Amino acid sequence: MTAETSSAAPADSSASARPGALLAAVALTAAEGAALTAWGGYMIVAGLVETTRNQGLVEYGGSVILLLGLLPLFASWALLRLRRWGRSPAVLTHSTCLPVAYYMFQSGGMMPAVGALVGLAGLAGLVTTLHPRVTALLYQPES
Repeated sequence: MTAETSSAAPADSSASARPGALLAAVALTAAEGAALTAWGGYMIVAGLVETTRNQGLVEYGGSVILLLGLLPLFASWALLRLRRWGRSPAVLTHSTCLPVAYYMFQSGGMMPAVGALVGLAGLAGLVTTLHPRVTALLYQPES
């Protein structure tokens, strides 16, 4: 009996075989999702506390951003559990960072620096999510 055929092997032996690119993709996707969720929550609370002309519009926009932030959080959870469906929302989230970073970079003040960070996070997320080892791990034949 070899180590590969041992019945004492853990049920999820792929947990220790996850490449660093997958873990980086999970971390970046979760960070982007957490940032979106926090921003959406902030917009909802700010709209409820402050008195503005567009009272209902701010809460609506915050709820949309909050829901959009939940998608990358679920995608990062799916990637961590090696589910294929988590890759598409993760790539979508990372791709969305690029035009956001462009428009942030066009603004003044501190926004260009923040835009550069958002752009780097988006590029790093795309590279790690589309890495060949991650692709091979997610799309391996089921046995």
